[in-house]
Amino acid sequence: MSQHIHSYFSEMPLYQKAMDIIVLSRSISTYINHDLCTLSENGEEDEHIYFSGDIVQQSACLTPEIVNAERARFSDKKHEHVEAVNRLVSKLYNNCKRLERINSNGKDYLPILKKELKKFRKLQRTWMLTL
Repeated sequence: MSQHIHSYFSEMPLYQKAMDIIVLSRSISTYINHDLCTLSENGEEDEHIYFSGDIVQQSACLTPEIVNAERARFSDKKHEHVEAVNRLVSKLYNNCKRLERINSNGKDYLPILKKELKKFRKLQRTWMLTL
């Protein structure tokens, strides 16, 4: 039965797009962290390094919320998980905007992530109608 459930979610376009976002955000974060991990002359770390970790954390939380929304029996619980997905996507988008102002070559890949988030939003609207 577990195989059947995994297969069901892996075939969902929204779930697939969330997985794409996870992979993309991890790759971008790794690239950015390499540029931001050095300390400044006064010994302080770059404050933007935390935003790169945030995009990974927020993207990783998308799929469990989708699964929880699908599995929830009552509509109020479904809507709680849908709202959580909305918040995560908004935070991801805002963190992408913050990271676009950093001094790293990795910021060139952030528009790709933002574009994927827009695609995710479109899929999300359709998905919400099916719940």
